[in-house]
Amino acid sequence: MTLTPKRAQDSLVQMTELVLPNDTNTFGNLMGGRLMYWMDIAAALASMKHCSAPVVTASVDNISFENPIKLGNVVHIESKVSRAFTTSMEVHIRVWGEDPVQQYRYKSNEAFMTFVALDPNGNSRPVPKIIPDTEEEKKLYESAMSRRQMRLILSGKMKPEDADALKAFFSI
Repeated sequence: MTLTPKRAQDSLVQMTELVLPNDTNTFGNLMGGRLMYWMDIAAALASMKHCSAPVVTASVDNISFENPIKLGNVVHIESKVSRAFTTSMEVHIRVWGEDPVQQYRYKSNEAFMTFVALDPNGNSRPVPKIIPDTEEEKKLYESAMSRRQMRLILSGKMKPEDADALKAFFSI
């Protein structure tokens, strides 16, 4: 079965949330777990949009919290498939906070998550390839193989010596 490749931009999902008291810690900042929950939803939606199938989260890369998002601020989450492999998709997620009173927007964090498409029996199924258009999409697409191989090595699914995309980083 040959699947028609799709543009990265076609998987774009933008979510907006308001930080309410139940979403915050004792410092009045958005709880990291709540933000990760929202990021997971946005990334799953982008994956489903790309492959037109149910998906499951396979991995979450490092999430660094650059700036806290305060109570009453708005959270903007943008997710887009950066590369599709055989049955999995890497999704790039960016998060901004916005102070609606002072009217400024600031970067909170970004991350990569991997999703696997499922068939009606719950087994993995092939996904369409990605066509990157913009310079940023092309950079994310090209660097995705290195990130994928790192994930596979860390999960024990690949031997370091088999990671061709990473050899340039470690060879002398």
